[in-house]
Amino acid sequence: MRYNLHLEIHYSFGHVAAGGRQLLRVLPATVPGRQQVARSRLAITPAPLEERRFRDFFGTEVIEIVLPGGLTDLLVEMTAEVARDETVPVPPDTSAPPGAMAAELAALASLAPDSPHHFLFPSPRVPGVPEIARFARAAVAGTTTVASAVTRLGLALNRAIAFDPRATEVDTPIAQAFRQRRGVCQDIAQIMIAGLRSQGIPAAYVAGYLRTRPPPGRPRLVGADAMHAWVRAWCGRAAGWIDYDPTNACRVNGDHVEVGFGRDYGDVAPVTGSLRMEGGQSGSHSVDIAEI
Repeated sequence: MRYNLHLEIHYSFGHVAAGGRQLLRVLPATVPGRQQVARSRLAITPAPLEERRFRDFFGTEVIEIVLPGGLTDLLVEMTAEVARDETVPVPPDTSAPPGAMAAELAALASLAPDSPHHFLFPSPRVPGVPEIARFARAAVAGTTTVASAVTRLGLALNRAIAFDPRATEVDTPIAQAFRQRRGVCQDIAQIMIAGLRSQGIPAAYVAGYLRTRPPPGRPRLVGADAMHAWVRAWCGRAAGWIDYDPTNACRVNGDHVEVGFGRDYGDVAPVTGSLRMEGGQSGSHSVDIAEI
């Protein structure tokens, strides 16, 4: 499957800003065996004074820009063409029993970026939350493999939490989102990550996009007009990592286009950095991903 991808992020400032430095993580990634980027282009208005590209610790491509003074608006526009495997086959479940995860992790010495050790413990935006741990424990009770526990928890959260873009902000704590049982894909993914980690299952946050056109006869997937998020869980040395989308209660497939991954949203936020300004600001972003 090939997609044309178009992203726009727009900020308006209440007072003239004096410039700043920003980090952008918006470009789709090349993932061997799953996703290939044919072309990509990033346009920033006004043009930055400096621009450089690098990869962060987890391998996500980052564009660092230095913005000029005198800003009243900032527009980031990204276009890309991406080839993605249409279907991702679900292999036989060779994942470890939940009770064996501690021994599986102890036998693994790697600290490479994709090592599960980085994704087992609380992180800045995914702290330990007792209520989420109790929910996860009940949801996965009786499962015999880690992969089945991941699916069981994802389905339970999909049923329990309503998708509501007005319920949370980007910095809403996961405890609050879970308590009100409402949120967006960022909230649901991070709640699932907290639940998996509480059960000794390493879990990462994956950022990307979701195509807007549904397959024939199926409803449009939730979250298709904005950047999307899902979960990557480590299921033992035999099965490795699996990707699950709790917002849509499905394994990640050809509808999903990956940008990068990290411990939580903070590691792969589309825009981070600093800006010298006073007063308020408003922002919006839109995504269009269409099959070629």
